[in-house]
Amino acid sequence: MILEFNYLKVLIEFRLEKYFNPENKITKPKVPPVSKWSIQLPEDLKKKNLSVDEKTLLLLALVPHVDSGFLDRVIQNKLQSTGDFPQLGGVRGKSFRGFLPTAETVFFLLAGTNFEQRREVYELFSSDHFFIKNQILWLEEAPSGEPKMSGKLVLSPDYVELFLLGKTSKPSFSMKFPAQVIETEMEWEDLVLNEETNQQIQELKTWVAHGDTLLNDWEMSKKIKPGYRVLFHGPPGTGKTLTANLLGKYTGKDVYKIDLSMVVSKFIGETEKNLANLLAKAEKTENILFFDEADALFGKRTNVRDAHDKYANQEVSYLLQRIEGYKGLVILSSNLKSNIDEAFVRRFQSIIHFPLPKPSERLLIWKKAFPNMIALHDEVDVLQLAQKYDLSGAEIMNIVQYACLCTLGNRNKTIHLTDIINGIQREYQKGGRIMR
Repeated sequence: MILEFNYLKVLIEFRLEKYFNPENKITKPKVPPVSKWSIQLPEDLKKKNLSVDEKTLLLLALVPHVDSGFLDRVIQNKLQSTGDFPQLGGVRGKSFRGFLPTAETVFFLLAGTNFEQRREVYELFSSDHFFIKNQILWLEEAPSGEPKMSGKLVLSPDYVELFLLGKTSKPSFSMKFPAQVIETEMEWEDLVLNEETNQQIQELKTWVAHGDTLLNDWEMSKKIKPGYRVLFHGPPGTGKTLTANLLGKYTGKDVYKIDLSMVVSKFIGETEKNLANLLAKAEKTENILFFDEADALFGKRTNVRDAHDKYANQEVSYLLQRIEGYKGLVILSSNLKSNIDEAFVRRFQSIIHFPLPKPSERLLIWKKAFPNMIALHDEVDVLQLAQKYDLSGAEIMNIVQYACLCTLGNRNKTIHLTDIINGIQREYQKGGRIMR
């Protein structure tokens, strides 16, 4: 048995012995030094100088994840002749049939029947305690009408992994985490932006790389809010999503694209709940959150005409507060800046416009778009294409893909102008434009 769990075993035996034989002069066991633990104490907890009670609480919440029968074996060995012992608390799960400790279990093991000591233990479950604040460990809500302390201990799945593996796995896409990592194989040199937009992106890269230094080493955390909020706005296909991808790729951060269809709910209060669950998981990693077509979630508040308008406006206010508290980079993307509520706009550290590319920029995109190993027919003049057709970068890539597929389908090794023009015609039709 590993050292720290043997301490739990001896503590349980000590407390039961003192309860049934109070005259027995046995000594309460001491928690072993963290440096001798077999499990890995996460770095953020090492910095906290945990108390004996806090260490014990963590071990008690962790042990069912490591050895499902541990607590049952210890308790039953000691109580085999006494039957049920409600003072020890504990519940059984729906699928997990082992003993799951509750706050009552913690009270009994740490304080016995001493009322003053129990009051001290109660502080471990206060909303002000960093276990609760940082969603490391908490109490599951007890059934209606039952004492709060009958709720079972819940250790964050992320911290279970940190204790056992020293790292956490990426959260998987689900109703509780409606976001998925987006990646790109493209490089910064593949992205064509105008000079002003590019300069603002460089400033953003600087914050991602040095934001912690600014807040902590330069001691600015008391003067400025954590995190960074930026609005990307401009027509579709101008590089907003690709820029978010590249920011993550070159700063070592995952970029989570939020599925707004799973966040926004027609039911009052559900959108706030969904976003709270999302941010609670994301905050542990401080990765990049990317809200594409953010108008649906961060749109303008309306004049209050009925109860629905009132709750909709409260929803926007709540979203504003939660986004402001996020410690990482939050990118909102919208086709039109005017669609975003002004309360959000005022709180953005940066607002970056992604305009449609100018002819000189379109020329660069056209040149970069075609595969290097395939020739262009002599009749293809990319300069003329860039000057004549007002297209976004994404539209140009769609046209090149179409022309390449036509070339492959015709078993050719040269891309012809006809296929490119047909591709341009298709893109114009999609946008309801007339090609001249």
